[in-house]
Amino acid sequence: MNLFPPQVTTEALNKLSARTMVEYIGIEFTEVGPDYIRARMPVDHRTHQPYGLLHGGASVVLAETLGSVAAHCTVMHDNKYCVGLEINANHIRAVKDGFVTGTARPLHVGKRTQVWEIRITNNQNELVCVSRITLAVLDKKP
Repeated sequence: MNLFPPQVTTEALNKLSARTMVEYIGIEFTEVGPDYIRARMPVDHRTHQPYGLLHGGASVVLAETLGSVAAHCTVMHDNKYCVGLEINANHIRAVKDGFVTGTARPLHVGKRTQVWEIRITNNQNELVCVSRITLAVLDKKP
């Protein structure tokens, strides 16, 4: 079952992110699957903390971006929108350079709430961070 309408493409998602923090720190959407969205983020001066490692907050930005965008894409044609209620992240492994890749998959897609899990891995496909975001599904006002 496809969660996302056909117009949800990597090109459309990258265009949506133009001129935002997502573009500034180099997040790039790379894949849209039937029930997941994937993006990668560079580990460089934009995403480092002072010790030269990937900043935990940058991982959370990637996770929130993926979860929020994925949720939005499931309701974009229903006169609804999603807003984050809570996000958590467990940082498992340090990364110094290269890229990290995040994949958002749904745990719950309901009429009033959604919960997405985001797994972030390094270039060796080792788990770097696991995050969960809860979003409220709201009606758009005319």
